[in-house]
Amino acid sequence: MRIAVKVGTSTLAHSTGRLNIRHVEELVKVLSDLKNAGHQVILISSGAIGMGVGKLNLPGRPSDIPTKQAAAAVGQCELMYTYDRLFSQYNHTVAQILLTSEDVKDPTRRQNFENTMARLLELGALPVINENDSVATDEIKVGDNDTLGAIVACAVKAQLLVLLSDIEGLYTADPRQDPKAALIPTVEEVTPQIEALAGGKGSELATGGMATKLRAAKMVTAQGCDMVITNGEHPERLYDIAQGNAVGTRFVGRR
Repeated sequence: MRIAVKVGTSTLAHSTGRLNIRHVEELVKVLSDLKNAGHQVILISSGAIGMGVGKLNLPGRPSDIPTKQAAAAVGQCELMYTYDRLFSQYNHTVAQILLTSEDVKDPTRRQNFENTMARLLELGALPVINENDSVATDEIKVGDNDTLGAIVACAVKAQLLVLLSDIEGLYTADPRQDPKAALIPTVEEVTPQIEALAGGKGSELATGGMATKLRAAKMVTAQGCDMVITNGEHPERLYDIAQGNAVGTRFVGRR
């Protein structure tokens, strides 16, 4: 199975911006094991700006574009160094691809991206994809890696997209505010009623929220791809998700 996994900043980094070593090491171990089992894995990774914030010892996520771009440039190096080092321990080769909106909107550039991805997967590499936040000001303003994950999943014709977040899944209400909120295990269709359940974003370092995840679900399910939202604190759940077991919230692709 071809599996795209998007991991958010809230999973990769502590609130300080520094790397959450335990989470990242466990994630790499599980993804490596899934590859060993015969799955093709694509990783869409947030975290460049967040890790740059920590590396540059900034007091918090910057609000101005130049500082965001600088933090992204520094943080992306740290991010890929970490992935390369950790995946190498399990004899897997990573490849970095940084995208802007133009790379997916322009037909020629999108085809080039799809060709590169196809060849990387044929060669057994594990692509690690992020927005090119160091130069793409529009992406920094409005971009999010939930949407990017959906675009990538559709481009590579993945059967499954998993969004690892700071929440267990989609709830009937915001579980941070309503103790009676209940997890919704399966969504057959993203209706206006489902979209109305979306709240705001989670952690301070993050850019996405439930609304972006529901948009991603609409994109991929229309292409026949399942999507699962689950908590990134438990990467081992990816084993159950790959087997179709009930974890988090699964949005069912149209067959």
